[in-house]
Amino acid sequence: MPKQSAPRNRQERRHPELIGLQEAADRCGVCYRTIRRYVAEGRLNAVRIGPRLLKVDAAAVDALQKPVGGGAA
Repeated sequence: MPKQSAPRNRQERRHPELIGLQEAADRCGVCYRTIRRYVAEGRLNAVRIGPRLLKVDAAAVDALQKPVGGGAA
């Protein structure tokens, strides 16, 4: 009887979905310059692609949109 090996639990290295600053602004319903300001203030991390292009993690942009207050049920 052949020996069966245990299933491997590989952690897949998942790359975040990177989007441009204009798309991030569109998702949030704000101006492009607001997203630039968030990056400059450190509220949103960005990565530089080439000499000029900045991209941000789409999940981080979605996390910026938090509901506030409590609705009366």
